[in-house]
Amino acid sequence: MRQLWLLFAQSVTVILALYFVYVATGPEWGGRVVPRVQQMGTAAAPAALLEATTTPPGSGGSYREAAGRAMPAVVNILTSKAPVRADNPLLRDPFFKRFFGERNGEQAPAESSLGSGVIVSPEGYILTNNHVVEGADEIEVVLADGRRSAANVVGLDPETDLAVIKIKLDKLPVMVLGQVEQARVGDVVLAIGNPFGVGQTVTMGIISALGRNNLHINHFENFIQTDAAINFGNSGGALIDTHGNMLGINSAIYSQSGGSVGIGFAIPVSTAKTVMESIIKSGHVVRGWIGVESQEITPELADSFGLSRRSGAIIAGIVRNGPADRGGMRPGDILLTVAGKPVADTNEMLNLIAQLQPDQKAEMTVLRKGSVTTLAIVVGKRPPAR
Repeated sequence: MRQLWLLFAQSVTVILALYFVYVATGPEWGGRVVPRVQQMGTAAAPAALLEATTTPPGSGGSYREAAGRAMPAVVNILTSKAPVRADNPLLRDPFFKRFFGERNGEQAPAESSLGSGVIVSPEGYILTNNHVVEGADEIEVVLADGRRSAANVVGLDPETDLAVIKIKLDKLPVMVLGQVEQARVGDVVLAIGNPFGVGQTVTMGIISALGRNNLHINHFENFIQTDAAINFGNSGGALIDTHGNMLGINSAIYSQSGGSVGIGFAIPVSTAKTVMESIIKSGHVVRGWIGVESQEITPELADSFGLSRRSGAIIAGIVRNGPADRGGMRPGDILLTVAGKPVADTNEMLNLIAQLQPDQKAEMTVLRKGSVTTLAIVVGKRPPAR
């Protein structure tokens, strides 16, 4: 009897266990929906996601092809200068103390800086800014593919803030020079460089203005203005068009904070090419010079001189026994044309005279006491910038 009772109890236990398993896992019991036991956070079904199809290169306003063509030719430039003696009088200036600190007669550490450059020739010639490499004792160039090379200065031109350096490496990527004369305000441009040393970076903007001058950045100014972000370290890098061709060399920014505020300036590739060719040929830039000091024609000066025109440049001073003095030009003359080209203002006058070949005779017309006079002036060679 006892064995039968144990057998009965075991049978009931097994049946009850099977019942609870069925209730827990079965979808229905007696027409009633029985919920399944789920772990917290586990989805019952995969989430529906929307995925894009493969985008063809260059579609959707992408400039990947232009950037891809130009980026290999833009390099990082690392420079270093010799240590500075802490007893130098300049170090007593509070501005310099911010950088060098108090050294108590010890040598300050070597100064290092960084910038960018553009390979423009398979022979290894690189265009950059004068302020990037000026005074450097050592220059190292780092290519986009990771190669490094020491560089030598071929020549400097402080008056345009351009410099040419050279490296000796094989199979160099070369930047294609664009036609800046065809550029217009509103064209999309890309700036390539190494801002703040973070690595090669591409930024996008438009051409905001052309022919910017009177900024007192360089002696000869004809800048491309852009709102593409240009920051410290971008100097000497490339400003390119949407085809990957170089339009200019990034040179300066207008900023009260030190960072980009959307007003950057690049030297046109036409100027950079002329300067580079002159430096490679003679080691420096040869420019024309006649030895005059000019002044803009303002409405007040025009009224005082009784002028009916606002174009031209007033000759305010003349170097004694200089080319202009020997050619008969006098203070108070208003220079109207140089070698047949009209003079709009003093900046135009400087550029036109600088383009003249030294030791060559050039005709210039001046307005003197109400009458136009033509002068034949033998152009001199512009002295080096101080």
